[in-house]
This record gives sequence, C-alpha cells and structure tokens, in this order.
Amino acid sequence: MAIASRQAEIKQLNKIFSSKKPEFLAIFGRRRVGKTYLIRSFFEKKRCIFFSVTGAKDGAMKDQIYNFTQRMGEVFLGGVTPQVRANWNETFQLLNELIERVPKQSKVVMFLDELPWMATRKSKLLNTIDYYWNQYWSRENRIKLIVCGSSASWIINKIINNKGGLYNRVTETIHLKPFTLSETEQYLASNNNKLARKQATELYMVTGGVPFYLSKVQSGYSSTQAIEALSFDSKALLFNEFDSLFESLFENADAYIEIVKTIAKHRDGIGQEELFKALNRTAKGKTGIKRLKDLEDAGFIISFIPHFHQKRGVYYRVIDEYTLFYLYWVAPLKSTKMAHALKKGYWKTLTQTPKWFSWAGYAFETICYQHLSEIREALGLSPTAIPNTWRFSPTKNSKALGAQIDLLFDRDDDSITLCEIKFSSKKFEINKEYASKLQQKVNVFRKITGTQKQIFIAIISANGLKLNKYSEELVSGVVTLDDLFKEV
Repeated sequence: MAIASRQAEIKQLNKIFSSKKPEFLAIFGRRRVGKTYLIRSFFEKKRCIFFSVTGAKDGAMKDQIYNFTQRMGEVFLGGVTPQVRANWNETFQLLNELIERVPKQSKVVMFLDELPWMATRKSKLLNTIDYYWNQYWSRENRIKLIVCGSSASWIINKIINNKGGLYNRVTETIHLKPFTLSETEQYLASNNNKLARKQATELYMVTGGVPFYLSKVQSGYSSTQAIEALSFDSKALLFNEFDSLFESLFENADAYIEIVKTIAKHRDGIGQEELFKALNRTAKGKTGIKRLKDLEDAGFIISFIPHFHQKRGVYYRVIDEYTLFYLYWVAPLKSTKMAHALKKGYWKTLTQTPKWFSWAGYAFETICYQHLSEIREALGLSPTAIPNTWRFSPTKNSKALGAQIDLLFDRDDDSITLCEIKFSSKKFEINKEYASKLQQKVNVFRKITGTQKQIFIAIISANGLKLNKYSEELVSGVVTLDDLFKEV
C-alpha cells in the first residue's frame, strides 16, 4: 500500500525520530486502516535498531512471550533465540540488557503492535512496560517506544488515559483514520486506478476509504466492477469481512453487532433511551454506555445532540460506510440461498433500482459527515462554525408539520446555514414543489427553535445545482464533489 497519502503522519513520525529525547507514541485506528504498514514502512528505512513484535489474537501468555523472545533473537542476536523467560518482567529485563549492548549512538525503536492482544489477563504486561519506561527508557534519549492496537478504546483507556504508572507518559499520539476522498483518489492513482470522482465516491460508499479494501481494487475496473468483485461472491473479501472485523476488536462481538444493527435501522439516528428499549437487557446501563463508547472510539458510530435538542439527550448514527453497505446489501443475502447463487452482473443490476438510489443518498450523507471541514471551506464559513443536525417530529395527533435538516452550521456571525444533501447522476434541480418544501422547512425551523438568526440555504450536490429562478431565490451556496475532494 502506498504511504503517499499519510503526509501529516509522516511529518509527525519524522519529528519523533529526530527528537533529542525519548518518545512514547500511542497509535490507534480501526482494523485494516494501515497502522502497521505506516510504522514499518517508515522505520524500516531509517538508520536505527527497529524491534517490532505483534501480539497474537487469543494467544496464551507463554505463546506471546515466546514470539517476543524469538523476535529479540532475530533483531539483537543475529537470529539466535535466547532462553524463553517465565514472565514479562524477566523478558523485559532481557530486552533492556540487549538494548544496553547496542552502541550508544544508535537509536532504538520498539514497536509493540496489537498490544491489546499481547496484554493477556493477569499477565501484568502493562505494569512491566510502566516499570521499564519509568525506570530506564524515559532517561534514554535514543529510545522511541511505539504501542499500537486496533482496539481504539483499549489504547485510549489503558495507555493514553492511564491513571496509574503510565499516567501522562505518552508523548505523542496518532489516531490513524481511513482516507478522505482526496487521499482515496491519490491512493487509487498510485495503484494505477484513475477513476472519475463520481466512481471514486461510489467506491468510497462501500470501502469508507479503508486502505486495505482499496488495495484490493483491480486496475482497470470501474467502480461497479470493483464493488462486485470485492463484495458479491461467497469468497469475496467484503462478503465475509464484517463478523471477523468485530470479533477482532471486541469481546462479546455479537453484543456490539446487535447495537450497530439497531442504530443502522434509523437513518437519521436514534436516541439513547429509544436505543436501550430496543436492545436486550444485558446491553443497557453502564455496559451499554461502555459499548457505545467503544463503537464510537472505533469509528463505527457518532454520538450527537441535535441542535436545540439538549433536553432530549444523546443520539447515535452509524457512520462507517462499509458497515452500512454490508448491513444494507450483503447481510440480507446471507439469510437466503442467493448467497450461493450470485452471478456476474448482480451489482450492476442493483445500481439501476430505486433501492440503490435510496441507499446511495444515505451513503452520500455519511460521506458528507466525514468531510465537514471540506464543506465548511467550500461554503466560506469560519472554522468556528458548528456543524450539527436538526429534526422536529410532531406528536401523533398534532397538525403541526415536521422537518428534518440533514446538516447545518451554526455560525458566529449571527447566522445559520441549513444544508440539503443530494446525490444524483446529474445537476440537482429545484422545481416549484421542492422550493415550497424548502421554504416550509425553514419556516418550521424558525418556529420550533425560536431562532432570530439569519438563515441561509446551501445545497450539497454530487453534480452541482442547476440554476433557475428558484435556486437563485433560495440558495446561497453550493458544494460539489470537486469541493469534497479538495485537501483542507
């Protein structure tokens, strides 16, 4: 995978490597996002002793220590494996002795990959890292310690926000996120996949900019062909990825999957109270709150309070594009015999259906929520403009009109920009009927919120906006795909 799209992270790694003091880096991000590749690709090219070892999922402590010891032999002893120690403290004592043998002018980079898997229960690995960092390595300017894990919550809680001996010891953090649209375009081009932006966007709706998924796109394929090859075959990567993805990140993965599936049923999000009512009893209370936090840390969902809705509490929405795609298109196939009878051209046929256009609109909304900085920039708004959503659902027998705002920016110049998000194959056109609905939406928003701020309307449309008297009268700003692909 190309490293070209990680310029900010490479700059940070250069700073760490060049530093004249010891550094402790914690890097986290979802599975398949390229954490290991980034660290190895960067440091393996540097003049240093690079000791890297990866935790084994579900491996016993003795197996983790054996793997660790074998790597010490490969890096420090020319391939000769030393005697395996009984516990982590003795193992790290040996590691420290081997580091002390390294010439003082040589930098030593230690990369503990998938540390959550390595730190098995009762192993006391974290206590050992705590001791050796504080006692030895934090005094050695040539030491660079890097810990990594796909379980974002584990790295955040156990390392970055550690309340014990590792408290405030981390000097740098990297939250490695999926590629943006711009980075996706660069990455695809580096692999000789020069797709038009509409097709790159359709691919993003499925892969969510996850580098590993994008690396499997065959050169010369259209987005439709690529999605079919990746997803609609019983042996295809994205056909079988979902369960293994959750199982690799969470204990009791089924409980997390149940939460995600429940949230995904609600396109505009679901309130916490309503969510807990829909879940089984074991998923509520503190356990439920923790799992929601875990899912948010891992990038599967977002929590938000709709604008002017503070009293109604927190809402949740699924924002991981692959998850939405899988639940909408792939999961239903697995409950039927269709999963074993898929034929070439299946996805192309689906893209001509109303169901596809409905899903594409939903997926495009999610992409917009991942590119708020680009939208803000395109609309010329201040960096302090606060993005949010808004909705009003009247009571059952009320005659009041409801309204839903896909996205809004509450600005610091006594104004609010309301955004309509549209994914269409051609320029979006505002006709008389739609103009009336827009005006009605603004009126409901003003009435229910009681805001006295100036209201502006912006259209986020994949292919722009067709100019006519209604657009000129109502719309103050337009955001297109080209805007979403710009680097900010």
